Amino acid sequence: MKEIIQLNGITSGYPGRQDILRELDFTLRPGQRIGLIGPNGCGKSTLLHTIMGLVPIRSGTIRLFGRQVNTEAEFHDARLRLGFLFQHADDQLFSPSVLEDVAFGPLNQGLGRREALDKAMATITRLGLEGFEDRVPYKLSGGEKKLAALATILVMEPDALLLDEPTTGLDKDTKQRILTILQGLDIACLVVSHEPDFLAEATDTLVALRDGQVVRSEAHAHTHVHIHEGGEEPHLHD
Repeated sequence: MKEIIQLNGITSGYPGRQDILRELDFTLRPGQRIGLIGPNGCGKSTLLHTIMGLVPIRSGTIRLFGRQVNTEAEFHDARLRLGFLFQHADDQLFSPSVLEDVAFGPLNQGLGRREALDKAMATITRLGLEGFEDRVPYKLSGGEKKLAALATILVMEPDALLLDEPTTGLDKDTKQRILTILQGLDIACLVVSHEPDFLAEATDTLVALRDGQVVRSEAHAHTHVHIHEGGEEPHLHD
């Protein structure tokens, strides 16, 4: 099967600043579940935003689902198949109600309003958010927002997930709910997280972002891994 994501020689960053990603190569294949670690400010979120076409590249090529993407229209088509969870749920929730937020994706996929609302309601129920459909998103708790944001991407039945810090700041029960949801999915994932225990349960492979490039780790995500604050590489403890 074709690679879902293939980045070759990617250099990108923000105007007026030094490049953050520098000649970066990365591949996500069907069925892979990759955890991405690295210190604050190293470019993990920038990498996800670059994949989604939200940060322009200065050099290199991006291929999504076997097709090179350059234009906004090409990225738009790919976004309908990539479920991207923003680090901050408030960046993902913008409608007057949770139901309308969750239905937004199916509407963009071409479903009629009634069908989109029915599919949204089914997803809300599947994630245990019954009773939230008429709630105003900005009035939800942090954990409720994160679950609602996750519903907005799962309703689209994506071929892969890109998750940016999906559990940061959440209580233990909500983290477990999100982990259980992810473990029940049979799709490829790229997960950015500072929480090694979560990555050990949610992913199969760990990589690190260092000096603007993805570095494959020797550590396996299902081995007990410890990451010191500010460290680029996971390591094992006896």
